[in-house]
Amino acid sequence: MSNPKYVFLDDQIVPWEQGTVHVSSAAFKFGSAVFEGVRGYWNAAADEMYLFRMDDHMRRLVFSQRFMRYDHIYTPDYVTEKTLELVRANGFKGENLHIMTTAYIKGGGGQSVTGPIGLAITAQERARTPKITSGVSAQVSSWMRVPDNAMPMRAKVNANYQNGRLATLQAVGDGYDTAILLNSRGKVAEGPGMCFFIVRDGQAITPHTSSDILESITRETVLQLLAEMGRPAVERDIDRSELVAAEEAFFCGTAWEVTPVTMIDKLPVGGGAAGPLTQALQQRYFDVCEGTSGAHPEWRMPIWGAAKADAAE
Repeated sequence: MSNPKYVFLDDQIVPWEQGTVHVSSAAFKFGSAVFEGVRGYWNAAADEMYLFRMDDHMRRLVFSQRFMRYDHIYTPDYVTEKTLELVRANGFKGENLHIMTTAYIKGGGGQSVTGPIGLAITAQERARTPKITSGVSAQVSSWMRVPDNAMPMRAKVNANYQNGRLATLQAVGDGYDTAILLNSRGKVAEGPGMCFFIVRDGQAITPHTSSDILESITRETVLQLLAEMGRPAVERDIDRSELVAAEEAFFCGTAWEVTPVTMIDKLPVGGGAAGPLTQALQQRYFDVCEGTSGAHPEWRMPIWGAAKADAAE
């Protein structure tokens, strides 16, 4: 993955190489930062780049900043404006994007510091990986998903992701692609940075939001799309033993989109390939994200069409 020309940092667009944060900052020392990942989807027929569910991501960014008690809260309007400026400055066309927005404590000091606050936005081209089709293997991790009364997963705080990193390192070291974490009650929670679904008897099932998981925007999207497909999902506890009984399984998230899970703990899931419901959902998801189906236009924010409208005004 090559680096783009520009990054947004603290009120200005600067060359990529200048996108730096001081080593004395609380963000560097303690992970005192919050972030959002947003996907940009290129539609060649429309000659347009769409940001998917940008408004929802920005609302969650505000929640995470408030949760961290920041002295200053970056507003959705401001972050959106600067994201559009950055994508246009880089001239992104022809490939999908992954955008990372990070609000961080750039001041020094100890763990109680709450400012000053900085904002960084990066956007990079990211093509779809073959594993979207072929699927991934997963290990039920020996690392427990952190409970809500310790480090709440519903806030996208950078430091939270060390829990998933440990699970990922263990899984990769043991020959898997990724991990599935259980919560403190021994129930299935989610992946290291993505939500999780199984299919049993044709019914999609996912852990509820009180299972120490992120209140995922992609998960919410998947739930709505499944309902529209006439295959509504059930939100409930999932026992570890149910993973063996699953006919299908998949992860979902901004980075993971809808990715089939074809093997868990060295046992094939169903037939060991992406199942029919996962494939149908995946196609529906991409059609909506890319705008090829026309459904849910409220979820897509155009980059270049908006630029033309701004110029006309």
